[in-house]
Amino acid sequence: MNLGDDSRTALITGASRGIGRAVALRLARAGHRVGLNYLTHGDEAEELAGAIRTEGGKAFAVGGDVRSRPGVEKMVEATESKLGPIEIMVNNAGIISDGLLIRLKDDAFEQVIQTNLYGTYYCSRIVVPGMVKRRWGRIINISSIVGLRGNAGQTNYAASKGAVNMLTKSLAKELATRNITVNAVAPGYVETATVDGLSQSLKDRILERIPARRFGTPDEIAAVAAFLASEDARYITGAIFRVDGGLGI
Repeated sequence: MNLGDDSRTALITGASRGIGRAVALRLARAGHRVGLNYLTHGDEAEELAGAIRTEGGKAFAVGGDVRSRPGVEKMVEATESKLGPIEIMVNNAGIISDGLLIRLKDDAFEQVIQTNLYGTYYCSRIVVPGMVKRRWGRIINISSIVGLRGNAGQTNYAASKGAVNMLTKSLAKELATRNITVNAVAPGYVETATVDGLSQSLKDRILERIPARRFGTPDEIAAVAAFLASEDARYITGAIFRVDGGLGI
């Protein structure tokens, strides 16, 4: 890992597992300092931070609940005190709590909205003033193909990710003249703990709908996020990138 003059500080929420972990590794290997946010998997976040440091990078594991503005403020403050001003914000933390609307509990709807939408809002709201002051920034929101096309049994999740997509586009318009880009990556079905927990028969039915006939990998999502964080993507803002094997066609 080469921490050169173009090294920046990135904060990735939900970084202990899955897509967040893969994004953190990609950004660290691109030479950036990485803050690894976690809520419940601190041991895995610390293990990842140690692995990055072993490779010569800089990483800091930081706990924090993205549903709480004070919690996010503390998380950002702790990260910046260790690694410097946050210039790349990856809003990855998210949850699902699926169920048909007729049986969906109010709490299931509220928790998904609070984590997926409010978490993205709080993290963006708190880091944006510093980015504006420095006139450079990257905000990358991990959305979902479900936020573009909907899915039965996921009204709460689809609503949260659809809102994240519109937040992305609106904030991109607000910040474009400040050299700050705001984009989203919308994965399809990816080999994470969520997909691993599905029955084989359901996996087979899903695969029939994916033109590529396979699930994606966390690193394939991370590759797009890392590109969006780079200078090569400086003229891209307000975009929603589908990474779904053709599911959304």
